[in-house]
Amino acid sequence: MIDFFTDLSVIFLSTITDVLPILIIIVFFQLVVLRQPIPHLKKVILGGVYVVVGLAFFLIGLEKALFPIGKIMATQLSDPTFIGASANEITSWTSYYWIYIFAALIGFSTTIAEPSLIAIALKADEVSAGTINPVILRITVAIGVAFALALGTFRIVTGTPLYLYIMVGYIIVIIQTIFTPKKFVALAYDSGGVTTSTVTVPIVAALGLGLSSAVPGRNPAIDGFGLIAFASLFPIISVLGYAQLLELKKRLSNIKTHKNEV
Repeated sequence: MIDFFTDLSVIFLSTITDVLPILIIIVFFQLVVLRQPIPHLKKVILGGVYVVVGLAFFLIGLEKALFPIGKIMATQLSDPTFIGASANEITSWTSYYWIYIFAALIGFSTTIAEPSLIAIALKADEVSAGTINPVILRITVAIGVAFALALGTFRIVTGTPLYLYIMVGYIIVIIQTIFTPKKFVALAYDSGGVTTSTVTVPIVAALGLGLSSAVPGRNPAIDGFGLIAFASLFPIISVLGYAQLLELKKRLSNIKTHKNEV
């Protein structure tokens, strides 16, 4: 218990240090540049306290729970005994299918719960006057992340170069961007960015490091990272694909209507 409070106090002080520059910039622009008093000063101060305390508890939760859970799960699911192989034996990539399933499920669930994605989805629904369904958008992004993490863990198991996947992925994105309705392009790119936030990143990072430590012949420093890049890229592909399906559905509907009129 003493160690917990010691770690919490260290993280609390570190959080204050991290938040302080942001606070200084805001106060400087408000008082010096805009020359306006800070509105609702008491609420701002109270909100700042909530931010610092919330971040401190969140960070201690990452360190004590999410990081260890992600690493432990990756280690257990890739354990030679679990997959039916002898120690230090380099097995076929097919033996790690539970890792791929776990990565896909954890990617889907953490993305659905991602606060940044929820905010983007609600704003997209608001500015599109209900054209973009926020629930469907979140599910589409989550499917992209699920596929990304499954493919990313496959890359770690096989040891194939990261840049090949990223290059092919962005070539697909460029081609999709050309043929996607322009009103969806910026949203798709933002949807890729918000997936790598508070909930998703800690578990994904721990999963990659834990898996690369457990698979024979893999180096955590080389193979353990890269899953977050996958989680940023493939949601763009999934949202652009969703937009293209909507456009195709709209065109087919227009063709059907035209035929009926004729």
